[in-house]
Amino acid sequence: MIHRFEIALADVDRGVYQDLDLRVARHPSEDISYLVTRVLAYALEYEDGLEFSKGLDDGELPAIWRRDLQGRVLTWIEIGSPLPDRLHRASKGCERVIVYCHRRPDLLIQRCAKERVHKAHTIRVVHVPIDLIADLEPRLDRNNRWDISVNDGRVTVVIGGHALDAVFVTEPLAQEP
Repeated sequence: MIHRFEIALADVDRGVYQDLDLRVARHPSEDISYLVTRVLAYALEYEDGLEFSKGLDDGELPAIWRRDLQGRVLTWIEIGSPLPDRLHRASKGCERVIVYCHRRPDLLIQRCAKERVHKAHTIRVVHVPIDLIADLEPRLDRNNRWDISVNDGRVTVVIGGHALDAVFVTEPLAQEP
């Protein structure tokens, strides 16, 4: 199923103001919370060249990425709780690795602490507020209009006159050695 998202993004913290018109394919195995988290991650990390990959169709790819003109991956964005080995490989080949975790980020961090993850201290883990996902899920439609603003770390998503506020906490996957 294809979902359309028209997003007016006003990220005051990063100085990014952009109108996004996205067509996002929902894989048959993808639950709604994953899809919503994927769209939020795209908007909150938006920069020129950022795109959705065929991540669920090709297990070797991230959910979202940015590549240079030669095809080298510069930004690797995962959704959920990827395996430590996957993050290890990603951080060896990319400048930035980010995980948007919408379910139990503490378990991801604990699991990765037990295994070797290359430059784990540079990998950002973003705690996606589960209340926000729960509020967005029932409002999801085939055609969606979202206004997303970010100011002083506070994210506001406006959908159909409803304003949903949340704070996304970000921490490194591991402490610096």
